[in-house]
Amino acid sequence: MNGQQDLTRPDSQKATGFADASPLISLKGLTKRFGKVVANDNISLDLYPGRIKALLGENGAGKSTLMSMLAGRFKPDEGYIEVDGVRADFTSSKDAIKAGIGMVYQHFMLVDTMTVAENVLLGQEGSFFVNPREMNDRVRKLAEDYELEIDPTARISDLSMGEKQRVEILKLLYRESRVLIFDEPTAVLTPREAFRLFEALWAMTRLGKSVVFISHKLEEVMAIADDVAILRRGKIDAEVPRDKITSKADLACRMVGKEILLEVNKEEVEIGDKVLEVKNMTGIGLRDISLDVHKGEIVAIVGVAGNGQQELVEGVSGLRKPPKDTIFIMNKPWRKFFAEMTWNNSMSYIPEDRLDLATARNLDLVDNLLLTTRQGFSAGPILQRDKAAKVAEALVKEYDVRPGRIQALAWQLSGGNLQKMVLARELYRQPHLIVAEQPTQGLDISATEEVWNKLLEARKMAGILLITGDLGEAIQLADRIAVMYCGQIMDEFHVSDTAKLDKIGLLMAGVRE
Repeated sequence: MNGQQDLTRPDSQKATGFADASPLISLKGLTKRFGKVVANDNISLDLYPGRIKALLGENGAGKSTLMSMLAGRFKPDEGYIEVDGVRADFTSSKDAIKAGIGMVYQHFMLVDTMTVAENVLLGQEGSFFVNPREMNDRVRKLAEDYELEIDPTARISDLSMGEKQRVEILKLLYRESRVLIFDEPTAVLTPREAFRLFEALWAMTRLGKSVVFISHKLEEVMAIADDVAILRRGKIDAEVPRDKITSKADLACRMVGKEILLEVNKEEVEIGDKVLEVKNMTGIGLRDISLDVHKGEIVAIVGVAGNGQQELVEGVSGLRKPPKDTIFIMNKPWRKFFAEMTWNNSMSYIPEDRLDLATARNLDLVDNLLLTTRQGFSAGPILQRDKAAKVAEALVKEYDVRPGRIQALAWQLSGGNLQKMVLARELYRQPHLIVAEQPTQGLDISATEEVWNKLLEARKMAGILLITGDLGEAIQLADRIAVMYCGQIMDEFHVSDTAKLDKIGLLMAGVRE
């Protein structure tokens, strides 16, 4: 339903023959500190062949730091890593790769002008003298072995996000990686592509690979994991076999220590004036885009990343100049609106890039608050920073931004806590139009619930344009949904239209029925 794929793991996909195997990798008492902050505290973990271990935890629990040590990017302050029972001290990611450990990141590192096969063999030993035909044959055979359907001769620039991810996986498999780490791997995939990824992961485990799967999507963890390790405040709180977890609610409760259902109370809100109108816009990478947003409603834009959502956001939020008379904000033409824009009662933008666009990484939380609210704390030429500090303190408390110190620099916060600070700042401005781009991407279930409720509450003062890759989020929050593909809107419909909801996956792939 709702364009989603059944993720249930069939018995035929389960790995067998590894029940008595020794760990491929063992983490022994790993501790990592950043100044006074203990990111990982005495963590021990075993990774076995033929098994998928899901790593769960709230934002700031230490997942990224732990995986960065395993992938050779950070060196532990205490403890060590064993490979096949032998201690290994990684000084760089190259050492981890040589040990058979590879990581697939959310942002792919591929050369767009080269083919699939050329990307897979790029930088590999002995690849310089391989002729194109042999190169393609090698990659084709590797792809078939792991059920990663891909054309080795295709150019990267012509591939979907799911196909690009397969190329990244093939790069690691070609290096004979035995442990593969996936960090939020479905964030940029259609439902069908996500299921194809899962099939590939199951194929890897049947051939003896070990997989670490990091995701905040609990339904994915329930579907794919053999074991679940839960991190809380830098420590392993529990390790649980998947068959001991009874439901998503049970898993969420284990992760955050309280019952979280991710169900929001979406009260009816009176629909008010039109706050955004896009009229037949063609240009800046978009084709004939028309949509509107009224105060009191949320309009969600969904689609696979790279299909025009970014261009639309940049056009509406003022980062890119659209064709004249195509965007109107609060009944003003785009150019007039931005020429007269005030710091409050206007428009707020919550970018996807929360560290380098929404905030200044080396400034503290007070200065980051002032980035978009400075006019509200100015008396003539004098900046009232003390007043801003009191507001920042109150917002940090209201939004539970950890570690709760306004002196903390932006880069020192986890992604979830930084996102809560950005949301607090932008809602403090009391906007009439909110552009929220992937507002819960990478957030844990507790933080996601908080953000959802804040956005729903914000409808009372604003209309919201929500850009999200999470269909569940769109369905929970939106009044209307528009599906984008190749720079155009394939269809727009009310969230109550179940027939249209069932076809979202096809629309995201560019298929109209």
